Amino acid sequence: MEDRRIRVLIAKPGMDGHDRGAKVVARALRDAGMEVIYTGLRQTAEMIVNAAVQEDVDAIGLSVLSGAHMHYFREVMGLLRARGAEDIIVFGGGIIPDQDLPILKDLGVGRVFTPGASTEDAATYLRGAVQARWQAQGEA
Repeated sequence: MEDRRIRVLIAKPGMDGHDRGAKVVARALRDAGMEVIYTGLRQTAEMIVNAAVQEDVDAIGLSVLSGAHMHYFREVMGLLRARGAEDIIVFGGGIIPDQDLPILKDLGVGRVFTPGASTEDAATYLRGAVQARWQAQGEA
């Protein structure tokens, strides 16, 4: 399993039409050696979770700039649990107030990258989190 590539789904939930940041993160993760699936704009939580399960991803990255981050993270986390896929790591980025970060952590969101965060930090986080998941599941 040493040569196994991390598979990441990057998604833009809701009506937010700004995807430059999501595309930058997708490209940076790809350049870091990960396999990246970008779902495009205006995805529902159901579409995101269905794609993640079908693509057998290790992680889902949600990019939210619209202010609806609590709704979408809560919905995605709930749908993952309902599908028995709560082992998929969920992380995010966008315009997310600091006071919401502990709530998102309590929901099970692994990490949130706010404006100014480095794409290298995101890649480093994912490598560590996915490697820990694989080891816990006996896959590493």
